[in-house]
Amino acid sequence: MSVRRPRLALAEYERGVRACERGVLAQAVTLIESRDPADGVLAQQLLTALLPATGGAHRVGITGVPGVGKSTFIDELGMRLVAAGKRVAVLAIDPSSQVSGGSILGDKTRMQRLALEPAAFIRPSPSSLSPGGVARRTRETMLLCEAAGFDVVLVETVGVGQGETAVADIVDFFLVLALPGAGDELQGIKKGVFELADALAVNKADGDGAQRARLALSELRSALRYLPRRRPSWPTRAVAISGLSGAGMDELWALVEEHRRTLAATGELALLRAEQQRTWMWALIRERLEDRFRRAPAVVAELARLEAAVQAGTLTSTAAADELLAVYDDRASGD
Repeated sequence: MSVRRPRLALAEYERGVRACERGVLAQAVTLIESRDPADGVLAQQLLTALLPATGGAHRVGITGVPGVGKSTFIDELGMRLVAAGKRVAVLAIDPSSQVSGGSILGDKTRMQRLALEPAAFIRPSPSSLSPGGVARRTRETMLLCEAAGFDVVLVETVGVGQGETAVADIVDFFLVLALPGAGDELQGIKKGVFELADALAVNKADGDGAQRARLALSELRSALRYLPRRRPSWPTRAVAISGLSGAGMDELWALVEEHRRTLAATGELALLRAEQQRTWMWALIRERLEDRFRRAPAVVAELARLEAAVQAGTLTSTAAADELLAVYDDRASGD
């Protein structure tokens, strides 16, 4: 049984995060992820205090089909960014088991070089079975990392089909990694994911895969002509890279920086982040309303009976939902 560290005072959290003290930053992330109501109050006070120090980082989301080499790619990219004098935070969303709720949390072992870098911070977070597989507090963790002075925040998703929209809604630049091979670049990747991408990168463009990667890149670029632009000023780009050899990595990062300059110049970056804040607010409202709904005594009293009726086929899901909402509204109006 693990022993929980006592909470720090608000001033201690704020000072430690701003000074990028690793132990305090890690404790602050744990505070953010906690479901304890008392922790939640302190976490929001901390975030409010740190808000003036946030917003300066490159926020980059990364996704791709299983086996595409996300961790190897991030390890290589992170090392290159650190060598260029940047401080890099990696927020890796770890898949939670649908059976046990547990997660692997093995990203530090999969990014062996970056995990040893003093200028890097890797934080694996369980998806906690949240819709789309996005960790419950990834947004707030990103703000903590920005307040701690990290120049780049990389958010790795659990894989295609696991919440790309949610990740795309919290980053500035969304990258989709694809596998090399004739036709394989489309395997497991939905059109909707293409439409979210600011860039697509064919990984493993090395050795025997180099020729297949060139063919995949050609097909991707052809396919992109038929997709609408995600941003008025930015056409989705496609490049070939190798997370193993480093080929194409400088070109890819140049795209990330060009994207930021372009959107900043047109005002789209400020509008993007403002809209993300609004979307975030409504996501929190939905989450907290559902939590209140589930905990309402009137709902708890009727929930098992109505769920059983729906499962037995004697009551429609719509009728059950309407009845539960009605008892919740009655309870709310009586408060």
